[in-house]
Amino acid sequence: MSGIYIHIPFCKQACHYCDFHFSTQLGKKEIMVNAIAQEISMRKAEVDDEVETIYFGGGTPSVLSMEEIQQLIQAVYDNYKVIDHPEITLEANPDDLSNHRIMELSESPVNRLSIGIQSFFDEDLKLMNRAHNAGEAEKCIQQATKHFDNITIDLIYGIPGMDNERWKRNIQKALDFGLPHISSYALTVEPRTALKKFIEKGVVPDVDDEQAQEQFYILVNMLEGQGFVNYEISNFGKPGFFSKNNTAYWLGKKYLGVGPSAHSFDGKHRSWNIRNNPTYIKKINEGVLPMEIETLSKTDRYNEYVMTGLRTVWGVDLDKIALEFGPNYLNYLNQQSKKYMESHLLFLQEGKLLVTKQGKFLADGIASDLFFVG
Repeated sequence: MSGIYIHIPFCKQACHYCDFHFSTQLGKKEIMVNAIAQEISMRKAEVDDEVETIYFGGGTPSVLSMEEIQQLIQAVYDNYKVIDHPEITLEANPDDLSNHRIMELSESPVNRLSIGIQSFFDEDLKLMNRAHNAGEAEKCIQQATKHFDNITIDLIYGIPGMDNERWKRNIQKALDFGLPHISSYALTVEPRTALKKFIEKGVVPDVDDEQAQEQFYILVNMLEGQGFVNYEISNFGKPGFFSKNNTAYWLGKKYLGVGPSAHSFDGKHRSWNIRNNPTYIKKINEGVLPMEIETLSKTDRYNEYVMTGLRTVWGVDLDKIALEFGPNYLNYLNQQSKKYMESHLLFLQEGKLLVTKQGKFLADGIASDLFFVG
């Protein structure tokens, strides 16, 4: 077991681009936290090895009180074997990170903050309907770096109206804080989001894919120039500060997800909890796990390994393909990857298939073309 993911399905308000599962009914927090703690206990038989990471995601975990955070961490310790000094990450929004709150968190078991900055400019934050402003973004990082060594922030590129110069200033602001890790994602327009509706009505211009690609490579060049390793397409870390939780996902390690909509993986099966808060609470209180389970076929596992492997600096290990999936899969992969190597989007190094710098932005599309069908 690598880690436990705890999904906190609450936010103060809905960001225009977000399609994650959450509710703005914060009055339901207490009964939800009790239900998640109960699920943690109910599923202890699924885990027989040590927990290395605990990750609070959402939603917005920073809306929890310190007592609620401690309750869930304690539930993990009460029911599982946890290594000494596990990585415990809390996703947080700047408007929740007052000086007092940062101090409280620094005195808790939480030892890594993931702060949802997204942009240091108010025009971008307003377009996305973020709850914080640019001043709060900078202030919370200034305070957090006084109490935490291990901090990551999220930045979004490809935002309509954000030109390359403003994007460079965003990155430079992050660098000026001396942060050891940055995650950055292209703005995507998901169905059933406010952003999708605004674009359809012409209120907001559509995302420009070419500019998003330009901004991705600006990001790569600026961060690598400052000693960051682009160890996964969307993640950049200084040596020693890669996310242990997320790295485990990409390397195919087992993880347990608790809370509404949370996913789990045990190596052979993938399961996911229901995306409905009242039903989740009701089922847990009845002693029923509200989840669906899928048994992964060999082809499913091969395709997932190719997808995750190509996104990382560890690549796709051809020996592993041969050993775990057999010669048919290896031959197929070698054949399908030829055109991408000829066009300098993929390359082989020490038996690993990797994307070139030129191929990084296209990694998911390349991976899907390498999927085994049949």
